[in-house]
Amino acid sequence: MGIALLILLVLAVLFVLYGVSIYNKLVKLRTLVEEAWSGINVQLKKRHDLIPNLMETVKGYATHERETFDSVTKARASAMQATDVKSQEAAENNLNAALIRLMAVAEQYPELKANQNFLQLQDQLSVIESDIEKSRRYYNGTVREKNIVIDTFPSNIVANMFKFEKSPFFELENEAEKAVPQIKF
Repeated sequence: MGIALLILLVLAVLFVLYGVSIYNKLVKLRTLVEEAWSGINVQLKKRHDLIPNLMETVKGYATHERETFDSVTKARASAMQATDVKSQEAAENNLNAALIRLMAVAEQYPELKANQNFLQLQDQLSVIESDIEKSRRYYNGTVREKNIVIDTFPSNIVANMFKFEKSPFFELENEAEKAVPQIKF
């Protein structure tokens, strides 16, 4: 009877240690997701801060494009006020569409496309967009890892006991990526 009790005690201790290990892994993954989201927010803030300068430069050449400027301003304000991943995703997709319209306006003015300030702002925006993409990939990777641990057995038992929730992915729609390339021979 003593050996059976000892075996049960060892199994119970191993079970508790395994549960603690899973709990610590979930806490670590939750922290990594929060850190990754913070990285996205930093990049989005850089973009939000750059947009007024870009708009002012375009306004100097295209003063009659009021509707386009208003849509960019509203989209930027909405993006800056978003509070969670899904609302941020929707607001940023709206802002992306408004920026595409703004760049289309800029294409109509050859002297604007040659303006050094506009070219620098366009380059900065391109770098920031690349950084947002990298941050988004890192965030989505950490979300994927966390969600897998939450969904798989037996870690899902610990996740449910301590009310760990899956995190949403952050997807930005890029119209340029969706476009079918034109191939001419």
